[in-house]
Amino acid sequence: MTETLDQFAATLVDDGVIDEAEVGQIRTRLFDDGKIDRDEADFLFKVNDAVSGNANHASWQGLFVEAISSHVLEDDTSPGEIDNDEASYLKAKIHGDGQVDETEKALLKNLKEKATGATPTDLKFLFDMYLN
Repeated sequence: MTETLDQFAATLVDDGVIDEAEVGQIRTRLFDDGKIDRDEADFLFKVNDAVSGNANHASWQGLFVEAISSHVLEDDTSPGEIDNDEASYLKAKIHGDGQVDETEKALLKNLKEKATGATPTDLKFLFDMYLN
């Protein structure tokens, strides 16, 4: 029986931190098909919220930024760009736990640098609020 993403998240955050081995496990599981889908992106935000501010391995932030950026920028609907739906999603997830941590700021910085096209209002708000 395969462990669900919720079960996987609960196991990962049980000790309150994401260590290097767990980053490897997450990478293997999520990138096995080459794409990060919405459920997997939700999983990553859930894990990040649970371990925010703790002594996570440095590679956690890199994986989180890479995976969420991939989900948003490498989709079939708006490749390379952040559309209004994606911007609304990011705003809701980033503000979901009532704080914006360093990992989420790193995500915003990466998206600002890599996204092409016009920036949707919801995302421009986040860029202006947390990156200036």
